[in-house]
Amino acid sequence: RSEDQGDEPGWARAREEAEAALRELREVVRPLREPGYGEALRRKAERARKRRLRLQRRKHEARAAKEEEEARAAEREAKIDQWRAKCIQEGEEKNREQELKAAADSVLSEVRKKQADTKRMMDVLRGLEKLRKLRKEAAARKGVCPPPSADEAFENQVESLQTLLKTRTELYEAEERALRVMLEGEQEEERKREMEKKQKKERERLLQQKLEMDSKLFGDPAEFPLAHLLQPFRDYYLQAEHSVAALIQIRHEWDQYLVPSDHPEGSCIPPGWVLPSLPTNDTWATAVR
Repeated sequence: RSEDQGDEPGWARAREEAEAALRELREVVRPLREPGYGEALRRKAERARKRRLRLQRRKHEARAAKEEEEARAAEREAKIDQWRAKCIQEGEEKNREQELKAAADSVLSEVRKKQADTKRMMDVLRGLEKLRKLRKEAAARKGVCPPPSADEAFENQVESLQTLLKTRTELYEAEERALRVMLEGEQEEERKREMEKKQKKERERLLQQKLEMDSKLFGDPAEFPLAHLLQPFRDYYLQAEHSVAALIQIRHEWDQYLVPSDHPEGSCIPPGWVLPSLPTNDTWATAVR
């Protein structure tokens, strides 16, 4: 009994703490018992869910935008690399052509130099012939005549040299003609390549112009694909390319207009204006007026 009385203050404190905890728990639970608390909690949870979905959507859109930007950047880099490779290739081709032309010009210059040397040697031979003739005439006036063997040896030597120089001249002329043909061929190829480049640029310009015109008439191809919109028209106008029966039918329809005016199965193309027929009812007549 004495022990129970000694523990009464402890029990009192424990009871007070329990009652305080119970009151606190009741305060916490009290809003749950209110009529609109469940609906408010549901709305709060719905707002949190929508906010979470919105954040996820924004994150997804940001990631998609980043991927799209990376794809565009990669496409730009690819186009730049392609353009750079094209420029390098064109530069290399131009350098090869210049080197080839320079080599051909050098060879042609060498051939012309050889031709000039050959011509100079021919002139020297003719000069020697004139000089010998003058000296022979001067010796004859003094009563000195060389033996016929000397004249024959000189003529044989000159004739041999002239034959050799003539052969070289013909050889150099053939080399010059071959080089000129090669240079003309290279120039023709260069002109052909330039023409092809101009034609390609013109085709690209016309294609771009057509795409712009189609875009203005039919909308953006990315939004409204022209192939899808114009496919029925293509099928109609190109049906003769895929069907013999359609080809025969179209030719028959056209041939109806390639007959004389008195043909029973068709009529010819009118030579002048085709006037409209008169209105067949009052409503049509009011529209015409």
